[in-house]
Amino acid sequence: MASEVFQSCLSQCKILELSKDTRALKEAFEAGDLPAVAAKLQSTLHSLENVRLDVGVTGGMGSGKSTFVNAIRGLGDEDPNSACTGVVEMTVDPTPYPHPKYPSVVFWDLPGVGTPAFRADKYFQRVQLFRYDFFLIITSESFTTDLAELALEILRRGKHFYCVRSKVDVDIAAAPAPSRRRGLVGCRLWAQGLRDPKVFLLSMFELGKYDFHLLEESMVRDLESHKRHAFLVALPNVSKPTLERKAASLRQHTWLVATVACGANPRPVPGLPEVACDLYMLTRALEGYRHSFGLDGGSLIRLAEQTGQPLHKILQVLQGPKTKVTEALVAELLGQASGDASAFSQKLLNVPILGSLASCGLSFATVYRMLRTSLDVAVSDAQSVLVQASLDNPDRRLPDGQWSQPSA
Repeated sequence: MASEVFQSCLSQCKILELSKDTRALKEAFEAGDLPAVAAKLQSTLHSLENVRLDVGVTGGMGSGKSTFVNAIRGLGDEDPNSACTGVVEMTVDPTPYPHPKYPSVVFWDLPGVGTPAFRADKYFQRVQLFRYDFFLIITSESFTTDLAELALEILRRGKHFYCVRSKVDVDIAAAPAPSRRRGLVGCRLWAQGLRDPKVFLLSMFELGKYDFHLLEESMVRDLESHKRHAFLVALPNVSKPTLERKAASLRQHTWLVATVACGANPRPVPGLPEVACDLYMLTRALEGYRHSFGLDGGSLIRLAEQTGQPLHKILQVLQGPKTKVTEALVAELLGQASGDASAFSQKLLNVPILGSLASCGLSFATVYRMLRTSLDVAVSDAQSVLVQASLDNPDRRLPDGQWSQPSA
């Protein structure tokens, strides 16, 4: 397991670039100065958890872009915090909609393209294209010249964009097959000056169906490492691939949380005098797992309402905490993890870059094992919840481990 942590540390080179003084951080590691390491990594962790991500969502009138803004945030159109929707264009100015759990991740509902008063030059100034990390261009019909012009301007600004053909569920029975429709849209975009355009077919009301997993994969791949993590943890849990990507990102910085928790503000754990760490920080970390995987009370209630499943049936499949995580629960989990942590802490001594972590003895080993175990339980619970939520509605089950209902 020590080598596993070492490999995880090596994979963090991009995260460590967030530190303003990576040379000092490396020297602190080599000198075995855990408090110095923890202090620098604490700043890195704060940046990672609070990085700003702005996503621009634009498209034709009535294309479903406002519904998408709601769905990608795990909300329905009737939610009090949802974007206004309607057949008539509802968005007059760029409107920010922060994620309800991760307010630094913001989806912007942009004015529709193709209104009678639309002028490309004015539109670019009005929405301030430089503000966004990437764009989603949504249409329910064909891509117009105005949309193609917008896409070309986004490219000129050095930004990524993704073309989405929405409402595919509405007319798929009377329309060409999905692959044929994607090809038709792609040809239109190519003819209007866009080379190798990628088009994703979506249903805004059943986000897990069709091409959402492909769109998600593309968006995640194109983001910078620190923004990629922020985007992943905020995604709705609509498929196994989503859960697996979230888990992989969270596992990669578990060692970071453990290091800071043991080195920045350690206090003896009640009942475990040989273990010292920041219980408050670990409590926040475990609560973060619950929120990201839709296992908090609000998300489970919303899921039950969306699927018609009784809440008590959903709660029955949970192996992890069913209520808010407390410091007492974290202390209990640390006690369970401390059983075989001693051998692991000794192995750390054989990994040069982790020598400073070994100086905290059982603390780091215990905290790291507890975090990894809790994360694994959260992933398993999220998978079980999605399966349970689909049992009474087999039509919602899809191939390749996907589910059609949204989940916060």
